[in-house]
Amino acid sequence: MSTSTKLGVLGSTKGTDLQAIIDAIGQKMLDATIEVVISNSSNAYILERAENHNIPNFFVSHLDKNRDEFDGEMSAILKVYEVDLILLIGFMRILSAKFCREWKDRILNVHPSLLPKYAGGMDTNVHEEVIKNKDTETGCTIHYVTDKVDNGPILIQKKCSVDKNDTSYSLKKKVQALEGIAFIDAIKLFQKEIN
Repeated sequence: MSTSTKLGVLGSTKGTDLQAIIDAIGQKMLDATIEVVISNSSNAYILERAENHNIPNFFVSHLDKNRDEFDGEMSAILKVYEVDLILLIGFMRILSAKFCREWKDRILNVHPSLLPKYAGGMDTNVHEEVIKNKDTETGCTIHYVTDKVDNGPILIQKKCSVDKNDTSYSLKKKVQALEGIAFIDAIKLFQKEIN
């Protein structure tokens, strides 16, 4: 009998993908619980989103701390909540090698491109590059996090077409619509791998 997967979420922004996961859990499409949400930005909407759904949430400042100190604080919270899997949802920090080792094969990140294309890029910069290079398709990638940025094993990719009148903002919307679905599928794949 498999038990529900306990999720911890790290995010710095709105947490749009978090809502898709909350909804999937609510609709019994996903056997998981979100145990805790941590943000390095005190006014990030992801914290309010967690609050609205009665999910424990914490602001952990990264200011005046080295990477290991900051990551160590987050790791301590994640351990208290006994999370099985960490999701990076719009988390705008690079994780330390120590944190990546400690949580090896238990951290998933979403990247707004079809990796390895545009690895290292962030947010609308990625979509601008896609348009500049006249790519006909783009999408998102869910991958395991290692200490090499955007370089961990790929779990899943979702694709969409790039139309000639797309802007970086319209592409961002298209790709974001895929991210929540990709995360849900990736969590299910993770569950299969550990069972």
